[in-house]
Amino acid sequence: MRKFGFLLFLTALLLQACVVKSNVKLAFLHEYVLKSNVLNDSTKVGGLSGIDYANNFYYIVVDDPKAPRFLKASINIKNKRIDTIVFKKALYLKNIDSNNYLDLESIFIDLAKQQINFTSEGSINKNKRPLIFTTDFSGNFKNEVDLPKSFQNLSNIRHNGVFEGSSKDIAHNGFWVAMEAPLKSDGEEPKFKTTQSPVRITYFDAFSRKATKQFAYELEPITKPAKGNVNVNGVTAILAYATNKFLIIERTYQSNYGAYGNIIRIFDAEITKNTSNILNTTALQNTRYIPIKKRLLLDFKDYKDKLTEGIIDNIEGITFGPELENGNVSLILVADDNFKLYGKQLNQFILLEMIKK
Repeated sequence: MRKFGFLLFLTALLLQACVVKSNVKLAFLHEYVLKSNVLNDSTKVGGLSGIDYANNFYYIVVDDPKAPRFLKASINIKNKRIDTIVFKKALYLKNIDSNNYLDLESIFIDLAKQQINFTSEGSINKNKRPLIFTTDFSGNFKNEVDLPKSFQNLSNIRHNGVFEGSSKDIAHNGFWVAMEAPLKSDGEEPKFKTTQSPVRITYFDAFSRKATKQFAYELEPITKPAKGNVNVNGVTAILAYATNKFLIIERTYQSNYGAYGNIIRIFDAEITKNTSNILNTTALQNTRYIPIKKRLLLDFKDYKDKLTEGIIDNIEGITFGPELENGNVSLILVADDNFKLYGKQLNQFILLEMIKK
């Protein structure tokens, strides 16, 4: 009875804490699918896992452990449509410790320090640790970030569930990094039912390069019954748009649904004064805490008629772009096509508009 009462209390607490009133909305504008996946130097364009916009260029990280790299591109937006995408060059990472396994998942640019920041999931199955690190604009390794204790025990981390998204802080005093899946000690992976499935979103101070606070974000359950043996939902990208306010992408993937195995939703999330700082909490299971508030902003199932063959692909990156003609800010989303290793996938770019109410 005591355990049942605690679970009821925790469920009520989470439901109450998770609701947020949003002052923004998102409008779907356009989809652009690359027809060619090869640059002039024969570099494959694929595995696009993270994107950032700086100095009128887009920097896109490539998820390819055999040749870790990022691409510099121009994306021309006209009349609320993506007119052209031109890749300028591919830059390969250099002077990286060969003991590290780089499964690159996100990228953001620090113009003040003239450096590029990356997250890597490593390979938990191969006992290769995750990393957050920086390079210069030529891809030369500079340094890595000290990780909090919660990310140092590899046996408590799920494979392919580590540092999936990152974002600059609005005040430029630090940056945010989001896990894709819950730590084993924090909760279950989402299922086709309600579960306690919190992922950790961590703030790193730009000067000390150490974690100073951390919060729990509750993942949604999977909304379709399983057909195959892969049924996952997790955070793939995060973008700060105001102080302690974020756009967060959750991606569900279910095998045996073919090219329609992805469910992509964007949530408005907010850290309030009541949100629990869990930086020093080793396990969230059977722990009282108040998670980040959230509200659904956009579900791509509502835009099938605007997508190639009704497919929303494996969206893993989001960034602000330039202002649109009406003064509203643009958003560019990018999909990781896994180099089409698992069947039909698209090098898909999505243009959205953020509208402040």
